[in-house]
Amino acid sequence: MEGNKVSRPIVRISILSIALAIVVNLITIAVVTGFQHEVRQKVSGFGSHAFIMNAGEGSVYECNPILKNQAFFSGINQMNGVSHVQKIAYKPVLFQSDEKEIKYALSNGKDTSQFQQEILGAIIKGVGEDFDWTFFRDHLKKGKLPIFKPDEISNELLISSRIARDLNYKVGDEIRAFFVKKQPVKRMFKVVGIYETGLEEFDKKIVIGDLKNIQKLNDWGIQASITLDDTLNKGYLLIRGNITGGNGNYRYDWGRGYETTPGLSFCPVKDTVIRLIASDFLTTIGGKIETASIPDTAYLSIKVRGDKMSFCDFKLTSGGEIIRDFLNKQGTKYSLTCSRKKLIFEQKDGKGSYQNYVSGFEVMVDNWGNLDKIIKKLKRKIEFQPTENLEELKVTSIMDNEADIFVWLGFLDLNVLIILILMIVIGIINMGSALLVLILIRTNFIGMLKAMGATNWSIRKIFLYQGAFLIGKGMIIGNIVGLSFCFLQSHFGLITLNPEVYYLNKVPIELSFWHWLILNLGTLVICVLALVIPSYVITRVNPVKAIKFN
Repeated sequence: MEGNKVSRPIVRISILSIALAIVVNLITIAVVTGFQHEVRQKVSGFGSHAFIMNAGEGSVYECNPILKNQAFFSGINQMNGVSHVQKIAYKPVLFQSDEKEIKYALSNGKDTSQFQQEILGAIIKGVGEDFDWTFFRDHLKKGKLPIFKPDEISNELLISSRIARDLNYKVGDEIRAFFVKKQPVKRMFKVVGIYETGLEEFDKKIVIGDLKNIQKLNDWGIQASITLDDTLNKGYLLIRGNITGGNGNYRYDWGRGYETTPGLSFCPVKDTVIRLIASDFLTTIGGKIETASIPDTAYLSIKVRGDKMSFCDFKLTSGGEIIRDFLNKQGTKYSLTCSRKKLIFEQKDGKGSYQNYVSGFEVMVDNWGNLDKIIKKLKRKIEFQPTENLEELKVTSIMDNEADIFVWLGFLDLNVLIILILMIVIGIINMGSALLVLILIRTNFIGMLKAMGATNWSIRKIFLYQGAFLIGKGMIIGNIVGLSFCFLQSHFGLITLNPEVYYLNKVPIELSFWHWLILNLGTLVICVLALVIPSYVITRVNPVKAIKFN
């Protein structure tokens, strides 16, 4: 009876220590696994597992454009392990809120007010009809997803709840956006949907818009137009070619091959169409001139009415400018009048080659575990192999593009290992102490078994079975508590987080059957094997002395 009084609290403590070890280890594995999976999924949802971009660029958000029609595109789509490939483009933007009246009291007791507008910097991610909306569909909170058609530019935007809250915007509102170009550009967009992922690092900066809009705003490629100067050049009309985009070194083809002359002067005497092929260029080390961007073509149609061969004595203002009669609201069609004839001009600007360029290609993989292998395949296929347009490309992994986040996630693995080892060691120490106490209070019993011919190993097995039973009892209690917590947290999110610090707004839980099984089997086997050492005390028991021991 005295022995039981001594051993009972020690046995209970050992059972509780095993239960605590299971609870802590179960929750640790579930939280860390859930945390890593949730962050990986959300980060890759905003971007991709792999990104193909212009070589030499540091950031995926500020890279030089590459042609969207690449020979390798179809091959990557069919690569084993690749689930989806999509074209995207990025553009930094400043959003401006509506004016908000703020009232406050002055020291003299009177009330006054001020109007205030908020400014917020973000990045518009331009996507096209090939974009996989699964991630944003799962996290859509209000409104709908934008619809981007291949034949028209859309001003619809999908913004985050964080941006909507900071700028006081809601679904259906018109939102002002400013872009930095040679001259600041203002555009109006319509908010059609609001998403929320809880990954604050990205929620506060990523907005989804139309790829065609971003391509045009980035001034990629070349866009050409033909305009008519307001003044005459020695009595002749001056036709001028205007080019935007490219690298600033422009060439003009008026029908006689490329030259650097940006315009020409003439007096039309018959119906004609002037064509301009515009291009930018670069000079190689060997002095060879090569086209840098895809050329663009613009047209100017001229119709002559009246005496076609008469002199061009146009009507001028007092300032010497040509008087135009505009024939449409866009100002692209107008007429000039002479004393004996009339000229009708109609401009047809080039469509621009901006739509042929993107920031890069996002590549999604089926299995995160195969990411490194697929990255190596992509690099062998793409890197150090100039494309048909002499572009040098590179492949980057999401773990490189978001290195800070994934280095931090990597440290969690070490933390898990340390916690698992510490908790198992605590359980082993407590179970070892309990076993020694059980052996001590059963010394008389051990002596009697030895006197009857029992071997040391057979006696040790009795105590090892008893220890395994106690370990199993503690594990059952630990599993009930640990799994209950995981269930409640997974379904109700009882414990929340600061998303600005932890990237998520609640503690995530993910526990697979195999993780649970390995943890329990590992704990049981390790603890039982560890009890073999203290059970050696039995071999030191002398039967004669033990039987006399009371």
